[in-house]
Amino acid sequence: MAALLVLPAMGPHRLDQLVTAAGSAQAAWELLRRGHSNHPDLARAELRGDREKLLSGWFVAARSIEPGELLHRHQRHGVELLVRGAAGYPLRLQEDPEPPALLFARGDPLALAAPTVAIIGTRRATPYGLKLARSWAAELTEAGVAVVSGLASGIDHAAHEGALTVATAAWTAAPVAVVGSGLDVVYPRSSARLWDRVAEVGLLLSEAPLGTRPEPWRFPARNRIIAGLADLVVVVESHLQGGSLITAEEATARNRGVFAVPGSVHSPASAGTNRLITEGSQVATAVSDLLEALPSRPVRPHRVTNSNREKTKPVALDFEQLRLLEVLGWEGALLDDLVDRTGWSLEVTSAVLDELLRRNLVTQSGLWFIQERDSASH
Repeated sequence: MAALLVLPAMGPHRLDQLVTAAGSAQAAWELLRRGHSNHPDLARAELRGDREKLLSGWFVAARSIEPGELLHRHQRHGVELLVRGAAGYPLRLQEDPEPPALLFARGDPLALAAPTVAIIGTRRATPYGLKLARSWAAELTEAGVAVVSGLASGIDHAAHEGALTVATAAWTAAPVAVVGSGLDVVYPRSSARLWDRVAEVGLLLSEAPLGTRPEPWRFPARNRIIAGLADLVVVVESHLQGGSLITAEEATARNRGVFAVPGSVHSPASAGTNRLITEGSQVATAVSDLLEALPSRPVRPHRVTNSNREKTKPVALDFEQLRLLEVLGWEGALLDDLVDRTGWSLEVTSAVLDELLRRNLVTQSGLWFIQERDSASH
């Protein structure tokens, strides 16, 4: 799958069409490596754009790519591959109408175990908007809510700056960011330190493999992932045209709550948010508005931080154990609930759960299983 995503101009729709037509990612890769432009499976794929030009470019590129080396390259850079349907893939995206087939990740997938709020807005933000994004992100993080953004300049950047002012302390949530390029291609370049800090403390995600440039079409695609990961979306500032309005539309399509911060009618930076409100978005004037609207109550997870990391020996968890902790969350669940959420058999779910119980990362109270607070540090 990763090798297919490296191919030039390979976007989510083209990837889905190609894999569906061929029957599997492996079959699609073999067809491209062999250059079978007339193969009936390729003929079934509905590819947007110049079909012959696309296929010709893919045939040439596929012959120069070695999937094994591509995988090793990501591993050397500390990048994990999260495949849809496999352990570790974000639960909120499993049933998304446009789920990424593969995500590239740096950081801790358990950052998504907390409730999530996307704080987004314009790159051309006002000092008022930047200050509000920082303060609200810090408050949400302290309350146990993971702040999600696209790490663009402006509001997104300010939101993660605010989240990181408190996210290194215990009893806080961890930030989550979704970017529109490879995880080694920082955009904008001035955000390099912020990218590293998010990956160090929380989770940094991309739909694109290493080396992918930030092409314009990738950002609307990125916005759908932000909307899919968020329980709520709040637009702090937006002009009448902008990516944050696309994210709001994607969130509405996914039945996520959309909030907008009202602004001066004289400020172009609030023209988009004011329009969202007139069109039916909920008004956000305080963090409490967001906390009250979350589908689940935030619980402050106790995480290992830089100040106490040396005092705590980390416990290595495999993908299945991480996955079960993610779907368990902080509210507790019955065994049947966990079987439904993971899609695993009763036997597999019980075996993974038994190991987590043995490690004291999960406790049992009657028929309920509850995640221990310290498990978020592993």
